[in-house]
Amino acid sequence: MFVDGPVSPEFIATSIQKHSSKTDIGAHQIFLGQIRADEIEGKKVKAIEFTTYNSMADEVYSEFRETLFEKYDITCMHVHHSLGTVNAGEINLFVFISSKHRNAATEACKEMVEFIKNKIPVWGKEVFENDEYVWKKNT
Repeated sequence: MFVDGPVSPEFIATSIQKHSSKTDIGAHQIFLGQIRADEIEGKKVKAIEFTTYNSMADEVYSEFRETLFEKYDITCMHVHHSLGTVNAGEINLFVFISSKHRNAATEACKEMVEFIKNKIPVWGKEVFENDEYVWKKNT
């Protein structure tokens, strides 16, 4: 699930291309999370530094992943979340879910993104242009 640094556009494109040979798939739902250059208390965010407790995060993710496969008729699921520094404008989260039908892919993707934001133990420091930081609050 976790990758060092940002998720590259090339990786995303290659992932999509690999699925073109899977002719039992009728829909893909993709979510891309991108770092915003927010302004907080007059300071501009230049990056977010992500950390996690790997074994706990992997266990929680794996259990929920299986729940989604049981709940929806999905064909495959790929989730990649950045660790380390990701600059404003770069992708930090790539969720890619495929199914025979769009509703299953769409609903499963939505649930996975919300689960990641609210239940996976990942923390982010929003680093400002002056190198000060604040801990990110998920919204």
